[in-house]
Amino acid sequence: PCPMISSRMGELQRPLRDTDVKLVSFSVDPQRDTPAVLREYAAKLEAQPGRWYFLTGDKNTIYRLSHDGFKLAAGEGGAEGPIHSTRLVLVDRSGVIRGYYDATDADAVTRLLADTNHLLREQP
Repeated sequence: PCPMISSRMGELQRPLRDTDVKLVSFSVDPQRDTPAVLREYAAKLEAQPGRWYFLTGDKNTIYRLSHDGFKLAAGEGGAEGPIHSTRLVLVDRSGVIRGYYDATDADAVTRLLADTNHLLREQP
């Protein structure tokens, strides 16, 4: 997983601790990010079990999910490794995408948290 995006997602754990919101990180480099590597990475980030999931799988399936499901860029990047979007995606309980947020922008992450709390009130 991307350290910068993971850091931003880590910022969401504490304010959402009393909710049932789930955080999901998808690896775009399944060859390197094995389940064991992801478990170790999650432990380093103090990811809350049952709240923040780190997922991997077949590379083509992951790329297809990124492109077709989340409408995000992901693909082979050459020597520097796979490329991926820096956007976080808010998905509601029905699986509907409710917003995109640039993980490089602290204000966008603040908006993501506010929008998440709004959804929790709207869809208890």
